[in-house]
Parts: sequence; structure tokens; C-alpha cells
Amino acid sequence: MTAAALSIDPAEVEKFSKMAAEWWNPKGKFGVLHKFNPVRLAYIKEQVTARFARDPFDRQPFKGLRFLDIGCGGGLLTEPMARLGAEIVGVDPSEKNIKTASVHRDEQGLAIDYRAGTAEDLASAGERFDVILNMEVIEHVADPVSFTRTCALMLNPKGLMFVATLNRTLKSFALGIIGAEYVLGWLPKGTHQWEKFITPEELKGWLAENDIEVKAETGVNFHPLADQWRVSRDMGVNYMLVGQKGQGSIQ
Repeated sequence: MTAAALSIDPAEVEKFSKMAAEWWNPKGKFGVLHKFNPVRLAYIKEQVTARFARDPFDRQPFKGLRFLDIGCGGGLLTEPMARLGAEIVGVDPSEKNIKTASVHRDEQGLAIDYRAGTAEDLASAGERFDVILNMEVIEHVADPVSFTRTCALMLNPKGLMFVATLNRTLKSFALGIIGAEYVLGWLPKGTHQWEKFITPEELKGWLAENDIEVKAETGVNFHPLADQWRVSRDMGVNYMLVGQKGQGSIQ
């Protein structure tokens, strides 16, 4: 097995490739991500501006920072980062996803470097970033420990890594799989595998092993009456965290 294949789960890539045309349809198979996007955008902006001493009211507070959106899909998160001024690379192992993202980028007139490939490809090429967005991706890779290390290698000293994923609890099985996929139909059946969910303790351990200290964490819950996602103290299902790399980076 080559280094570039370590994190790739072919079944997961094929699963999302089949849905590539749906990325920008707010009522389609990725509708839940469209609703989820505002809360994660707000969290990223809040943390980046605070930790890089940027003005949150600036039109482009991310200007001068190099971002990586790993597993970018159709670009739902990549495009807002570009609009906020980031120099951003979006990478995804699915060529169909990258094609969808590239067409939408061109329609919007945005400067985004989209690439069909893997984290290992970028790391092997010596790519480095100030901010890495690892959002709703790590629960889909074949080897999350190796994947975390590869992402960490690409993070500049004092850089930030955001991770959003699902906790491995009975509550996440009930709500994240049975509820979201089988009852509410928010996601296609089989989108997630509960045994691949990751506890915050596991994730923090992997980050710490790679000189990344968690600086903030939050749960994210859905409020049906408001029809929106909101940050919460409850990290039993969905959660996000941000870690900062030390000065003595591991190479």
C-alpha cells in the first residue's frame, strides 16, 4: 500500500461520488449540511479572528492566511472561506466532487485551488497551511489516527485545525443514524457507520500526539422549532473543536 492510499476508504469515496450532483441543492441529499453550514462558519470565523488577532468585522478577515479544506466535497465550506479572504485549497478524493465544486466556483467567480487527491498527496508535496478544516471527514476515512498525523504535518507552527465529527455514544446512534438516516431522512441510509464515530477523548489524544493542543470545543444540536443548528454544551452527538499546533512541530 502506498502512503497516498492510507486514509482512503474506496467505499466511502464511491458513496459520495454518486451524490456529487446534489451538493448545491439545499433541498437535496446534502440539505442537512446547508442548514449546518451557518453554525460551523460562525465558529470558524470566531476562532480564527480571535487566535490570529483579526478584526471579525473586516470584510475579509482571513486575508493573508492559507487554508486547507480537506474532504471539501462540492465546496459548501470552501467558498465562504474564499469570500472571507482566505487563500484556500480544497481537496477531495472524488473527481466528481471536485468537478462539481470547480463548476460552482467558476460560476461564482471565486479564486479557489481545487484538487482531486488526498491528504497524503498534499503532505508528500510539502504543502503547509495556517488553518486546516477537517469537517465531517474523519469519521469516513480508513485510518483516522494516520489521517490526523498527516493533517498535522501540514499545519504551520501556531496554526489551527478545526475538526467536526460525531461522538460514539448511544445517543449518537439513536439520533445520528436511526433518527437522521432512517426516520427523518436527512441523510441517505448508510451515510455513517456508528463504529467509526470518534469520541472527543480519542480525538484529543491523537491531536496531542501530534503537538496540537485543543483550545476550544462545543457540541452542536438541532433545534426543530427554529429549524436550525446551534452550539451547545452537549457533545453527545455532533461536536466541533479547534486545536493549535505548538512551535516545536512534529515533522
